[in-house]
Amino acid sequence: MNEIIPLETIERRILFVRGQKVMLSAHLAELYGVETRVLNQAVQRNIKRFPEDFMFQLNESETDKLVSQTVIPHKKYFGGSRPYAFTEQGIAMLSGVLNSDRAVSVNIEIMRAFIRLRKMLASNAALTRKVKTLEKKYDEQFRVVFEAIYKIMEPSDSKSQRKIGFGREKE
Repeated sequence: MNEIIPLETIERRILFVRGQKVMLSAHLAELYGVETRVLNQAVQRNIKRFPEDFMFQLNESETDKLVSQTVIPHKKYFGGSRPYAFTEQGIAMLSGVLNSDRAVSVNIEIMRAFIRLRKMLASNAALTRKVKTLEKKYDEQFRVVFEAIYKIMEPSDSKSQRKIGFGREKE
C-alpha cells in the first residue's frame, strides 16, 4: 500500500476546518479510487453511521477559503455541490461503508497519517512547554539585569545635568 499512496500524499490532504483535522470527500474518493459521487452515495445510504462529529458539509465561505488557499483548484472540483469533510472517526467508518480491499488498505494508511500528525503536534506542544519553562527560569535569573537596564533608560529628574547635543544653551 505504501507504494500506491505515499504517506506524504495523505498528510497533504489532511486539513484543519472548524478546528478539526479533516479530509474532504473528493480527496478521499481519489485515494479510494472511486468517483466522489459514489463515495457520497455510499455515505447517504448509511447516513446513521456519520453523525456531525464524524462528517459535516462545508459552507460556502469555507469552500471559498479552500479555493483561495489553492487547496482545491476551483469549486467545480466538487462537481457542483459543497464538499463533505470527514473527521478521523468518519474516515474510519468509511472503510466499512465502501467495503472493498482498497478501502481497508487506504484507511490503514490514513489512520497512520493521522497518528503521525498527532505525534508531531504533541511533540510541538511539548517543545512549547519547555520553551515557556526556560523563559520563566531565565526571567527570574535575569530580572536584576532587566531592572538595571530599565533604570538606565528612565529619564533623569535632575535639572542640574548639563544638556548635551543640539539645542544646547550657551553657558
